Amino acid sequence: MPAQTTPLRAAVEGVLTVELASVVAGARRRALRDGDRQIDTAHLLHSLMESDPEVRAAVGDASQIARVLGYLVQRSIGYGLRWQSSVEDSGAVPVLREGRSAAGSPARWGADSGSGWSPSAVAAMEGAFARAGLRGDARVRGTDVLACIAVDPRCRAVEVLRRAGVDTNLLAERIPGRSRHVSPG
Repeated sequence: MPAQTTPLRAAVEGVLTVELASVVAGARRRALRDGDRQIDTAHLLHSLMESDPEVRAAVGDASQIARVLGYLVQRSIGYGLRWQSSVEDSGAVPVLREGRSAAGSPARWGADSGSGWSPSAVAAMEGAFARAGLRGDARVRGTDVLACIAVDPRCRAVEVLRRAGVDTNLLAERIPGRSRHVSPG
C-alpha cells in the first residue's frame, strides 16, 4: 500500500473533516499493520468506532459497541485472517477505469490494485461524498461513511456488524439522511 501522500490523496483528504481525516489515517495504519494491501470497510469501521462518538451512538448502546469492537479486534488475531491477501469487492461499485467511475463521475479514490483502497471502501467513500453534497455540506462526516457501509450487504464491515448482532438495516435507518443515500453507480 502506498505510504506517501499523492496529489490525488491530498486533494481528496482535504475535503474531509479533521475527524474523518483521522479515521482514514487510522484505517491506513491498521491496514499496514495487518499486512493488507488495501484499506477495506472493516478498517474504516474500526477507525470510525474508535474515534467518532456519532458513529458509536448510531451503532447502539455500550454493550453493542463493545461487541462490534471485540469482533474488529479479533480481525488481526484470527477472525479476519481469511481476508488477508484478498481484495474486498462486494460488487457495490463497478471497477473504476481511466480515472472515472462506471457512472462517468471522476474517480476520487481509485479502486485499482495500487490505489490502497478496496472497491467496497471506494463505494462507501464515494457514497459518503454524495450524501454530504445532498445536504449541501462540502465535508463528509463519519456517519455518512457508516450509512454507506451499512447498506452494502456483502462488505466486510457489514459481516462484522452482523456477527456482533447489529441489524444493519435498522442501523442505516437510524442514521439521519438515510432517505437521501446515494448508491454509487
